[in-house]
Amino acid sequence: MSYSMSDLLQLVVQEGAADLHLRVGVPPVIRLHGILHKVEGPLLRAEDTEELMRTITSEENVQHVRERGGADFGFAFGELARFRVSVFKERGNFGVVARQIPSKLLSLEQIGLPPSSRELLYKPRGLVLVTGPTGSGKTTTLASMINIINEERDDAHIITIEDPIEYYHKHKKAVVTQREVNVDVPNFAEALRRALRQDPDVILVGELRDLETMDAAITAAETGHLVFGTLHTTGAAKTIDRMVNAFPVTQQEQIRIQLSTVLQAVISQLLLPRCDKPGRVAIFEIMINTPSVAALIRDNKTFRIQSDIQTGAKHGMVTLDSFLLEKYQAGMISQEEVVTKAQDPVTVLQKLQELEAGKTLAEIEGRH
Repeated sequence: MSYSMSDLLQLVVQEGAADLHLRVGVPPVIRLHGILHKVEGPLLRAEDTEELMRTITSEENVQHVRERGGADFGFAFGELARFRVSVFKERGNFGVVARQIPSKLLSLEQIGLPPSSRELLYKPRGLVLVTGPTGSGKTTTLASMINIINEERDDAHIITIEDPIEYYHKHKKAVVTQREVNVDVPNFAEALRRALRQDPDVILVGELRDLETMDAAITAAETGHLVFGTLHTTGAAKTIDRMVNAFPVTQQEQIRIQLSTVLQAVISQLLLPRCDKPGRVAIFEIMINTPSVAALIRDNKTFRIQSDIQTGAKHGMVTLDSFLLEKYQAGMISQEEVVTKAQDPVTVLQKLQELEAGKTLAEIEGRH
């Protein structure tokens, strides 16, 4: 076989690619700045993907794939990088996707988060949700937040519950306990319940993926812990609705009341390709739970939250659309990206036209 797993992972690290895909019938593929690129070389055969897969997968995980059709695990590529690996069966063959986890933790400024988000790291309790589609950088944002708490707070025992562990945190000013689902503990909900007996101050839940985990996270936030979690939603209103709707109808009013008191903030993010240079830029929407927002959550009027975000700049709130326009004006993203990702495309198009008209006018005046 003409490929070695070590060379392929080396290539991913060298190029700064996000993912490596191995499938039968196509050469290895890497994802760079959101675009898929085929590696030069022959097509992979069934025995090639199996051989490559086995070089990084334990026998136990291979067994998992055979029995359940898939396995996810974290994998350290020497000192160079860590990968989150998903191995699965596809039309009877093995397939692999390895996502590179950057080893360097970024500051909030490097990620592009507004300064207002820093205050959330010092709250004594409550729920902070970081949301967005898969691959939008939620894990990186949370790891950076946890790192700041670790570096700056000597009053914090941080417990992270992840599937799999992506970033390793060393003990700094804080003490960090990292637990991996299916390795250290059977599931998120169980890990959260146990965590409450382990003297935590800050708890990170990798994913609020089911009712039990959401319920346990809300309880942890209510009982005086600062809880961070992620959801695959875009926008604050959708995030709150998603959590409420996960519960039976008879409990939904109770959950709304609980959320209105424990929620600190919802940070939604997207990663978009830059148009000025290779790379991607993070776009954020930030909702802070003010008394006015809390009342809307309680009264089941989440559809009105957007207007609170629009007028809530003094509380540190930012709308996704204004963030998009700001990055467009800075020449970082294309007009097309702004329109396709906007929550209110009609208003955004209008603003873009006004900006263009303003530019043209300035150019004409500049000539005279």
